[in-house]
Amino acid sequence: MIRPYVLLLLLIASGTTGAAAPTAEMLPIAAGTLTMGSHDGPDDERPAHAVRVAAFQIDRLPVTNEHFAEFLNAVGPHNRNAERLYDFDDNDARIHQAGKHWLADRGFENHPAVEPTWAGARDYCAWRGKRLPTEAEWERAARGDDGRKYPWGNAAPDAARAQFGKHFNETAAADAFPAGRGPFGTLGMAGNAWEWVSSAYKPYPYNAGDGREDLSAGPVRGTRGGGHDSPAAEITATQRGRTLSRNPRAGHHNISFRCAK
Repeated sequence: MIRPYVLLLLLIASGTTGAAAPTAEMLPIAAGTLTMGSHDGPDDERPAHAVRVAAFQIDRLPVTNEHFAEFLNAVGPHNRNAERLYDFDDNDARIHQAGKHWLADRGFENHPAVEPTWAGARDYCAWRGKRLPTEAEWERAARGDDGRKYPWGNAAPDAARAQFGKHFNETAAADAFPAGRGPFGTLGMAGNAWEWVSSAYKPYPYNAGDGREDLSAGPVRGTRGGGHDSPAAEITATQRGRTLSRNPRAGHHNISFRCAK
């Protein structure tokens, strides 16, 4: 767990303190013991193991292009440590500068914000008075108490529940799949866009005290949930993005995020 004074120091160092726009809807996640990972999935999901997760809150939806544009207008595309926050010069970006203002591309305002770097996701959440979820928190929100395979349960994915198996950069609106609702009410936790988490990508078992929750920029981070161009096998609630291109210093066409606190 990130202590408040540590978060404050990170905010000061990154230069992202300041008044924030109204925050997105958050949902309470009850404390519980999560069976994290799986016995029969890819190697990086093994072993399945019990993790106690304290109560927290998480955004109902991933951060959208419209909301991330508000952050860029307040902070800019780099922080005071010269860390890049958004790959604005990538052809896949859906936020662009018009004069002095950053605006979401028309028609993509409500799509998950892709191309934020991991530092951009970290700083955005701090700017909103929140933080990135840990990998254990993300999985707890997606799987609930019954260890389901997907946020909606164990039924196979279909076009009513998630955006997957689509062409490069073919995202959908963040709230487009109410049938894919998770056990606590979250939307968009399978497919459409992978999501950065705070945790460094380290082997299981998950241990919050082994350095993986250090928020200094550097190590490759975990990503969860699968993207719009993922096959069905990659949008399970235990997937960690082992084959995904995810340099944390860069943004990516299929990685977004949501915040917790």
